[in-house]
Amino acid sequence: MRKLQLKNKSVLITGADSGIGKATALLFADEGADIAIIYHHDNKDAGKTKNEILALGRKCIIFPGDINDYEFCEHTVKKVISKLGKIDVLVNNAGVQFPSDQIENMEEKNIRKTFDSNIIGMILLTKVVFPYLKRGASIINTTSAVAYQGHEELLDYSATKGAIVSFTRSLALQAKPKGIRVNAVAPGPVSTPLTEKTFGEQEEDTSKPPFERNASAEEIADSFLFLAGSASAQMTGQVLHPNGGIIVNG
Repeated sequence: MRKLQLKNKSVLITGADSGIGKATALLFADEGADIAIIYHHDNKDAGKTKNEILALGRKCIIFPGDINDYEFCEHTVKKVISKLGKIDVLVNNAGVQFPSDQIENMEEKNIRKTFDSNIIGMILLTKVVFPYLKRGASIINTTSAVAYQGHEELLDYSATKGAIVSFTRSLALQAKPKGIRVNAVAPGPVSTPLTEKTFGEQEEDTSKPPFERNASAEEIADSFLFLAGSASAQMTGQVLHPNGGIIVNG
């Protein structure tokens, strides 16, 4: 009988209606976890994800809303605790991007939305969840290879991903005495609905060798599973780099 890595764990994931978040939610559920999902607005995709998790025999609850709304964060986390009893793993995955080839063409509203969605909302939700986390709990944040490389069309997005790295390292120091681990995953190019919509990319041919194509969301999800489980018990303040061979420092 297969040993489940997250048996009886309760996980809260943001942005899990599609892409990396969905792949991670399904993998965690397959490994024995009950899942709570916060998503922004795509009810159809979120409902589909929920049904797929329920089909795996695990609990799943979904919450539409904006993590930049502090009252929403408080209300939702209380509901998660009421329904699932606890939170063992928090996966901060929600994010947006608005490409612009010149800084003078960037729109103020998009800059503010990028920071609100990618880092400010992450901090707000983590602040609310943190008091409920017990020794042995794990926080996993989604950053990106662009935090280290930069990206000529994603100035504000890259800046938020760099902020996530610093937030991860700093919170890890604060959380260490409490026995709570804080790590991050920094994917390279990934084939997701967001990147396809943003850059008009075609769906990747997964029959190609891994280093000859963009990663699939499912391939990235394994890094989140490692950081959520006991195999990474000695890791905190670290960033995993499933990026297809891009050399980065940090």
